[in-house]
Amino acid sequence: MVLVKFISFLVLLVMVLVAVAFFTLLERKILGYIQIRKGPNKVGFMGLLQPFSDAVKLFTKEQTYPTLSNFIPYYLSPVFSLFISLIVWCVIPFDTGFLGFEFSVLFFLCCLSAGVYSTMGAGWASNSKYSLLGCLRAVAQTISYEVSLALILLGLLFLISGLSLEFFENYQRYFWFLGVAGPLGFLWFVSCLAESNRTPFDFAEGESELVSGFNTEYSGGGFALIFMAEYASILFLSSLFTIVFLGSNLSSIIFYLKAVFIGFCFVWVRGTLPRYRYDKLMNLTWKSFLPVSLNYCLFLAGVEVFLNVIMI
Repeated sequence: MVLVKFISFLVLLVMVLVAVAFFTLLERKILGYIQIRKGPNKVGFMGLLQPFSDAVKLFTKEQTYPTLSNFIPYYLSPVFSLFISLIVWCVIPFDTGFLGFEFSVLFFLCCLSAGVYSTMGAGWASNSKYSLLGCLRAVAQTISYEVSLALILLGLLFLISGLSLEFFENYQRYFWFLGVAGPLGFLWFVSCLAESNRTPFDFAEGESELVSGFNTEYSGGGFALIFMAEYASILFLSSLFTIVFLGSNLSSIIFYLKAVFIGFCFVWVRGTLPRYRYDKLMNLTWKSFLPVSLNYCLFLAGVEVFLNVIMI
């Protein structure tokens, strides 16, 4: 039984990594069409082998090790970052018996918090002022938006009265939570953009003014691992948005189409919006998202109490 669970998790990880590869291709194609150009179309049929070509190129490049870096945290930070991005997929309630468990929401929030340490370690261990400044901005941004993500989730947890993502599927059979809490869905999507360091909130890696941010000193394999961790997080947050707000029958192809559409929205935003200003980013979460999500928490808690009173 344990072997079956282990194999099912390994299969999931392989599928996630393949999905990451093709999601990068999808992003480059969409951005190409938004900017009225082709995108990758040379390697393989219509560029289908381009992601694997990029992976081979990155992992065969020479790995540089800055002389002044703290070698062990510098080396392990990208590995830890990818590990966190992959292990969090345990919370998705697949029907394999292993994936999805009673306190999956708490596990998700713990993994979200642990992801900050890889960013902090990568920036600090490089012993570069550019990396350190980039990592400080990234950590402040990530911690700020974790608060809004947790509070948005808390309001919906009042409705389902549980900490498992499976409850979201049961409670959304006939009506999506996006209809009940549409503004919360919008706040969640924007917070996911900021949490995964995506445009218009890509201050952690804004190449034009930050010299690539916390990963300045990384090249080759280390950069590839950080890159894969970011895209695995995007795919996970797209799936989580679908589970929480759009219904989540994981045995249906419709679920995966919804998740791909949310991933497409991540790319669409990147091709459409300019980068936000950093002070406005912090004001947005603490002065706008925080009050709205707190008020929604109170409102949804009141709705749950009212429904319980009616049922009694």
